[in-house]
Formats: sequence, structure tokens, C-alpha cells
Amino acid sequence: MARAAIGKMAWDKYILRSVPEAPPVHLPLFLYGTAWKKERTADLVYQALSAGFRAVDTAAQPKHYQEDLVGEGIRRAIHDRLLRREELYIQTKFTSVQGQDPNKMPYNPKTSVTEQVHASVKSSLHNLRASEASSSAEDAYIDTVVLHSPLSTMAETMEAWLTLESYVPHRIRNLGISNCALPILKELYARATVKPAVVQNRFYPDTRFDVPVRAFCRTHDIIYQSFWTLTANPELVRSDAVQSLASQAEISPAAALYCLVLGLGNTTVLNGTTNRARMGADLADVRKVEQFSKDSPDSWQMVLDHFKRLIGDDVTL
Repeated sequence: MARAAIGKMAWDKYILRSVPEAPPVHLPLFLYGTAWKKERTADLVYQALSAGFRAVDTAAQPKHYQEDLVGEGIRRAIHDRLLRREELYIQTKFTSVQGQDPNKMPYNPKTSVTEQVHASVKSSLHNLRASEASSSAEDAYIDTVVLHSPLSTMAETMEAWLTLESYVPHRIRNLGISNCALPILKELYARATVKPAVVQNRFYPDTRFDVPVRAFCRTHDIIYQSFWTLTANPELVRSDAVQSLASQAEISPAAALYCLVLGLGNTTVLNGTTNRARMGADLADVRKVEQFSKDSPDSWQMVLDHFKRLIGDDVTL
């Protein structure tokens, strides 16, 4: 499909910011989140891909992710012909020393930031290779590598970013940043040669639902990836807007919240459910809301505007 207009809703996928010499990168609305899955990681990734997920989010951070098992689940799905590598969006992260378990890191913490990034990327390319063939790691690529958070200083943040840029567009297709406040995002955007294609932040009341960050993303053709969407927002799940959409579209309140967040435009959602039935149901519920928005556009717009007011969004954006 063509790139969705900035700020507009896509019911299928977005095409990330184009990078010279890189093929188009398609980002589905749901990314399967793999944090805290531990020894179940490979099986859950395989189940998610079997259910229809076509994007996986992980990190080179053994403290919270089993990136090697994410790759195992992906390779199993490719081997079983559930999908081809080209049909899958794979996203991982470089995590700085501050976010790592000191006893288990993908790099030597005593080396420079540049060397840490190189070692982390090398391990991720190996972990996320498409097959067990010896040449697979040499041919591997990652659709997006995200800075897990800004580093201790802006100078270190830019050192990590510029090192990641050296892999674009062949081994890494796009770059992004997570856990990032607006001032740092603005400075990074201004200084980077390869501009951030995605921003992955918590969507929750403590940041007032990132209204200014999301506005910046819309203006600069950046896809906002929402995480903690359900866990951090029990009040939103119970809200009139979410309950109304759930009732009218005949979907679960959890899926209704996901769909309203997606409805904000230029937005995707991390979904880390471990319930196999829920995996398929969440994907199906997006299709239901897409149909509801077409059959009852006024009702959809009314509930979406209600939701925007609830989270402090300007409905004119």
C-alpha cells in the first residue's frame, strides 16, 4: 500500500521513512513484544507469527529479553513456511550499560560506546539470522535498530547513533529511539544524518500520553510506537470512549483501546500477549474496527474525538 498520509490512520501498515538505497520497510500496526518472556520466548514468537503477526520487537538486553530465542522462533516459522523473511519486520535495540545486567551483556562495558554498538549489532545479526546456514548471519539484516534510551550525555547518544548509521541501509534499514523526551528527540533529529523513523515510548498518564512528542512525530514523518498501552492504563480501558467502541464494534475493551490509540494516526502498538487465542482475536478486532469506521464513520469519529479529549489531544491535529 502507499504510505499513509502524515497524521492519518492506516488500517494495515505504514511505510517507514525512505532511506537511500534501502528497499521500502513496511511496519504493521501491531508489533509482537518479546520482553519478559524468558524461556517461553521462542514458542510465543512462533505462536504470534502463526496467528498472523508480521512484526517482532526485541532487544540486545539479556536482562529483559531473550533475543537468541526470538531468532529461534522466527527461524522455526520461516522453516515451516509460515512466512518469508521479506514478509517480516524485525526490530531490536542497542541498550547502553546503564540498562544492562552487569553479569550478562552483549558487549564489553569497558570499551567505547562505538565498540559497544558494533558488538551489540554483531550479536543481534547473529541472533536474528533467517536460517541456521553458516552464511545466514552474513546475509542477515534488521529492519530497525532502536536506541533503547538516550545515553548519559548527548555526546554519547550521538556517538551511538552515528555508529548505527554506518550500518544503514544494508545491514540495518532504519533507526529509531525509545524512552525519549521531546527535547532530546528534537536535538537528535536535527543532528542525525539518518533521521529517526520510529519513536517507541510508554503511552501513559505520567507523560500526559506524549501529546507533544506525537505531534512532533506526525510533523516529521516518524511512526510513534506505543508500549505499556494496556498495563499502564486501566482507567482508559474502563473509560466511556473505550467501552462505547467495544460495544458498538463488538470487540474486547482491550482491543478497543488498542484501536483508539492506532486511530491517533502515525501510530503502532506493541502487543505482548501470551494468550494464543488473544493473538488472533486482537488482529481480527482491528479488522472489525476498520469495517466499523467505514460503515459508521460518524460514530467512529465521535468516539475517537471523545478519546482524544480524554487523553488531552487536540482533536484538530
